[in-house]
Amino acid sequence: MAMPTEASPVTLPLNSSAEALNRGCFCRTLNQTRLQAHIEGDPSLHGLLHNIAQTRPHLFSSTVVFLSSAMEQQITATVAAIERVAALPAYRAQALARAPAIAQQALGPLGACMGYDFHLEAGGPKLIEINTNAGGALLNAALARAQQTCCAAMDWAFTPNARLDSLEQTFFDMFLAEWRRQRGNPPLGSVVIVDDDPAAQYLAPEFEMFRQLFQRQGVAASIADPSELVWRDGRLWHRDAPVDLVYNRLTDFYLAEPAHQALQSAYAAGAVVLTPDPHAHAMYADKRNLIALSEDELLAAWGVSAADRCLLAAGVPQTRLVTPERADALWAQRRQLFFKPVAGFGAKAAYRGDKLTRRVWGEILAGDFVAQALVPPSERLIEVDGVQADLKFDIRAYTYAGQVQLLAARMYTGQTTNFRTQGGGFAPVIVVPPDRVAHV
Repeated sequence: MAMPTEASPVTLPLNSSAEALNRGCFCRTLNQTRLQAHIEGDPSLHGLLHNIAQTRPHLFSSTVVFLSSAMEQQITATVAAIERVAALPAYRAQALARAPAIAQQALGPLGACMGYDFHLEAGGPKLIEINTNAGGALLNAALARAQQTCCAAMDWAFTPNARLDSLEQTFFDMFLAEWRRQRGNPPLGSVVIVDDDPAAQYLAPEFEMFRQLFQRQGVAASIADPSELVWRDGRLWHRDAPVDLVYNRLTDFYLAEPAHQALQSAYAAGAVVLTPDPHAHAMYADKRNLIALSEDELLAAWGVSAADRCLLAAGVPQTRLVTPERADALWAQRRQLFFKPVAGFGAKAAYRGDKLTRRVWGEILAGDFVAQALVPPSERLIEVDGVQADLKFDIRAYTYAGQVQLLAARMYTGQTTNFRTQGGGFAPVIVVPPDRVAHV
């Protein structure tokens, strides 16, 4: 299949009620009092929302993003299709063949807090990337529950939602399932949430929320830098207490850095349940997997059903490996491509082809990159201080075991997602029923 020769602007159908609302509803629906109640649900979290407002003023948008039910259904179906393909022996063999030794073992866990990121276009949602340590699930659960109706005409969009109310239990059950997949039925006694210099991380408030969630369920929980962990006597220890499960927020996906040696040793020995783990990253988040997911002939040879191949052809932009042999052709097509490092995260070192300089192109050729067909994000028209502004947005599906738990949007300006945009940040997704006619 040839690469596309033109990247057209994203315009959803004009008769879509979701699109009409995204272009015409400027209402601020975030209720700060409700948000505080949901974020600071335990006394130990008192003042957390104030800290977020002071240090991360663009973490939360004050409005929502609308999504058609057809888009939601296609996102759900695409995620399920990818999970079915990832279970095939041929897919697994290819993914693991390029992964380091530490990623080869499958100890049971599937990977908590998976994230599938999509852009939207007229033909449906397009998968941009898969993340195995997608942040923001608990924050977005609280944000979604903190919305209020803006006018009587929109009451339908903000009715009580039992699924949202049970999300925290759903997230805890996910970690409990990870524990049981590796350990069986013994009780989960302790969890450590691990990241480099965790207090300095942008989503550090969520670490505190997860800590409190585990403790509320009767599980001892703490937050730690990996340097605080000790591998001793066949166990992983933190502050002289043994660790049962590590919620892994590190971006050293294969635990290769010296500071992560204790965690690496415990994981390699099967002495701790680690989620998400190196195996999950190799199976899903390595960008080279997008190449296989966008190659119909390869999928057919692997025995993927015609229905799943149709879903993937529609939902996964064609992706190719950047090689010296393809350099001239890719440079000529660069304006229709997006370049990403195979093990990248958070849009770091990712480049739109139409913004490339020769210097950066040289760095791409010298590194390990993929070229993905460019799918521009769609837009949400908002109003900030009385001034209208178009913000880009993507849709993140938080998933576990192939099931979508929550949809959330990230609104921004610039080349890639960020949390530096006035009026932008995380935003709840409101799914518009098929029989809803927008009057805006």
